[in-house]
Amino acid sequence: MSDMEATLETSAAAGLEYAAAKLAQQGAAPEKCANCGAPLVGPYCAICGQGPDMHRRTLASLLHDLVADIANLDSRILRTGKALLFQPGELPLAFHQGRTRRYVPALRLYFFVTLVFFLILGGFNIAIMQLQIVATPVKIIFDAHGRAFIRNPAYDPDDAVQSRLPKLIPLDKSKAKDPAGMYSFSTRPYFFQRIGRYHSALTPAMRARIERSRQRVAREIAGASRDRRKAAEAKKIGSWVETHLYGGLSRLAANPAALNEPLTTWIPRVLFLLLPLYAVLLAAFYWRQRKKFYLVDHLTFSLTVHTFTFVALILAVGIAQFFSGSLVFWFLLGSIGVYVFLSLRRFYQQSWFWTAVKFVCISGIYTLFFLLPALGAVIAYGFLYA
Repeated sequence: MSDMEATLETSAAAGLEYAAAKLAQQGAAPEKCANCGAPLVGPYCAICGQGPDMHRRTLASLLHDLVADIANLDSRILRTGKALLFQPGELPLAFHQGRTRRYVPALRLYFFVTLVFFLILGGFNIAIMQLQIVATPVKIIFDAHGRAFIRNPAYDPDDAVQSRLPKLIPLDKSKAKDPAGMYSFSTRPYFFQRIGRYHSALTPAMRARIERSRQRVAREIAGASRDRRKAAEAKKIGSWVETHLYGGLSRLAANPAALNEPLTTWIPRVLFLLLPLYAVLLAAFYWRQRKKFYLVDHLTFSLTVHTFTFVALILAVGIAQFFSGSLVFWFLLGSIGVYVFLSLRRFYQQSWFWTAVKFVCISGIYTLFFLLPALGAVIAYGFLYA
């Protein structure tokens, strides 16, 4: 113990004894602290800090306190919900200004809203995304010499770059003479729909064809090299392609909701890891206000924005049950964009022009370089390893 701490403790004890002596002179005997035995002057012990409450209460008093706590919690939640939905930027601004007792803390609110979102998905058996594989017949074109071609799907006569691509792609004769014909496979996504609503669009014959292609491609890759060492490496590559690439295709062909479990598992983790990156972007674009806004202020703003994003997703789940996916997309894009823009304006208190410029830059960088690659990685992981 340092000399300063010893001096303070001695002074506190002396002051306590003096206060107890004064109370005794007035005929009021002070109670003793149940923890350390020191005279109890005031609501808390001056030596150990324990209060006089022994937490021994009647059932009626416990019920009274419970009702009071619930009423206080409800009012706090209602104020927080109102500020989150109808006052963009109020929650991080309240934290910045020290008005923290009125609202639920930002981190706790984020976890609560995220939990509600995934509970709704699980309770109503709704998938974040379902991918239905569709097989489309490909028309084979023969020229005068009997050579087979198919149309190049990348060719676009109205595009300056894609118009330079060849219109036709040569086709192997063995594939052109396949009696079952040739098909191209594409995916049709469905967002926030009940699991089981969409079934495989492929016939059993088409699924069997995928399985045959899966085995054939693996054999071709494995037998591509005669060198023993390279053949071993090619065999590993072929095994990976057969197991993961074609395996994912087979799983989706049988069940369009095959990706839902990995998406539900990894999306909340990925978004939570992106929270500080968004805060760092805010700190970079508002660097000139670094003395006014610390990194924790930017992080609170990021938490609030992502919390509203999950609120918008909850609303989108309901809208998706009655309207098309394009309407849900524009609702999400519009509501989140307007909310973030108004939040930036209220919290950082810059002009409308500079707020708009920074909103476009921050949102563009975050979406293109962080959010979309992260979500793409989650989908790819789910497709390959689910």
